Amino acid sequence: MTSGAGHPSGHDAVLPAEMLAALAVRDDGTYLDATFGAGGYSRAILAAGAGRVVALDRDPAAVARGRALARAWRNFTMIEGCFGDVAALLGACGITRLDGAVFDLGVCSTQLEDAARGFSFMRDGPLDMRMSGSGISAADVVNDADEATLADILYRYGEERASRRIARAIIERRRSGPIRTTAELASLIAGVLGRQQGRIDPATRSFQALRIHVNDELGELERALAAMPDLLAPGGRLVVVAFHSLEDRLVKRFMSEHSDRQARPSRHLPDLPSRPEALFRPLSSRAIRPGPAEIAANPRARSARLRAALRLPDRPAQPAPENLPCS
Repeated sequence: MTSGAGHPSGHDAVLPAEMLAALAVRDDGTYLDATFGAGGYSRAILAAGAGRVVALDRDPAAVARGRALARAWRNFTMIEGCFGDVAALLGACGITRLDGAVFDLGVCSTQLEDAARGFSFMRDGPLDMRMSGSGISAADVVNDADEATLADILYRYGEERASRRIARAIIERRRSGPIRTTAELASLIAGVLGRQQGRIDPATRSFQALRIHVNDELGELERALAAMPDLLAPGGRLVVVAFHSLEDRLVKRFMSEHSDRQARPSRHLPDLPSRPEALFRPLSSRAIRPGPAEIAANPRARSARLRAALRLPDRPAQPAPENLPCS
């Protein structure tokens, strides 16, 4: 997730034109911005003439920005909460149907740039990484988890091949005192992996893994996607912008499993496992990526992938076949 287009921070939302094209905003439609952040997508959807926009965010700072926006736009509502709870949060506001929903996944630029939030190894600060400001912190995980758990987190969520060596080094370092800051952890990881010219910072994967674990980001995404078939009206649009492979694979799998473009089992082979009901139609055959001009203007856009799908009408229930005698 990046900050919003037109936001005073100066950062740009990723793929804004492509997002709006996929969302197909209508003046009588209700749209969800499930990851408000700095508000770039919400502002763009409002400016496109949406009838109503509802935004979610668990970050209190983002919620404060959203409530300020709500004072300027009467058809905008800001809700504090995790998007994994989207059905309950919207239901509490009397919203049971959406004409579109957009998810801009990952960490917001404003979070990365605030050293006190502890998301970035580029800025020394407390080892926190909590999007909501509550619950276990990255420091709790780093200082309390056993070696096997640490290695599993780093490998599963960061795809870090040296996860066991890093976990072992963390355990060894803890014997002389807790690891409290982002700089301490980044330095430890660099000591294990070394620094290689032209490659990503050695701490990148481990910091990503801890952030995803602390905020249960993949679990939240799975729960939110599972709620979309019931929340989106027929003809509604689901748009997801992901920034790393774990998120994108999860979104791609969800859309593929519920796509009407998958081959269905033959009625002549009833023992084959049935596929889930077709609920969505992909709006493009592959993920949409930013072009060279956008990447040059906003380097954080380079890893973005946009996937979008159309909610199909529910199929009417079919009557049970009659048991006719064989002739």
